[in-house]
Amino acid sequence: MPRILVFIPMYNCEKQIVRVLNQFNTEIMKYISQVLIVNNRSTDNGEQAAINYANEHPELPIKILRNNQNYGLGGSHKVAFNYAIENNFDYIIVLHGDDQGDISNILPYLENKEYENYDCFLGARFMKGSKLQGYSKFRTFGNYVYDFLFSLGTGKKIYDLGSGLNMYKVEILKDKFYLGYKDNLVFNNCMILGSAYYKHKLKFFPILWKEDDQVSNVKLTSQAILVLKLLAAFVLNKKKFVSDEHRDVVIDNYTAEIVKE
Repeated sequence: MPRILVFIPMYNCEKQIVRVLNQFNTEIMKYISQVLIVNNRSTDNGEQAAINYANEHPELPIKILRNNQNYGLGGSHKVAFNYAIENNFDYIIVLHGDDQGDISNILPYLENKEYENYDCFLGARFMKGSKLQGYSKFRTFGNYVYDFLFSLGTGKKIYDLGSGLNMYKVEILKDKFYLGYKDNLVFNNCMILGSAYYKHKLKFFPILWKEDDQVSNVKLTSQAILVLKLLAAFVLNKKKFVSDEHRDVVIDNYTAEIVKE
């Protein structure tokens, strides 16, 4: 069987992280080799909650890292992508630590191995079969507009610019094309554009997405403008976009320390 790593980015998810880890039942663990939590310098007790859970469930292969700096969500992805490459995993699943997505949504595709046909197997909140709970109509409409614009700009049908449940073939990550992308919340938008340029095989699948007690770090207006600028830069010169440095601060090495094996 392919070696599959589940990467959980965590930042101030003390209230949600245990609920996320409770998703890893016997059925899903048939396909998962390791669960990697990357704590992005949380200021709450989320890390300790994760450690306590791992201690109480020694049957689960949980490893917890703490970033040596606050790298942002994109930077945490880079830590996990590098880890997957260095430890010879075949696939990496991204599941956000705030309990908005559910790992069970990808289970049918793990069972029928459909994901093996694609480089990027991406959860989508805005396609037929998906369900939204607690998500405002205004934000839903905005996402449909942006998905349409990105579909025009990339020439691919885009159903979500970045949900909290995605799967990547590690082989496509080995050249580390993602290193120069933004380290903040628009990292996934950059990944979509990069995958379009490199002609990665994309597939979207519907997911359940809920908002209950999560605290959003998204500043809607500024992020909306930034995403449009990224798309415009890509459309104007695709080759320049993928070779450019997009980070506000260039980090040579995305490092993290082990806090729990």
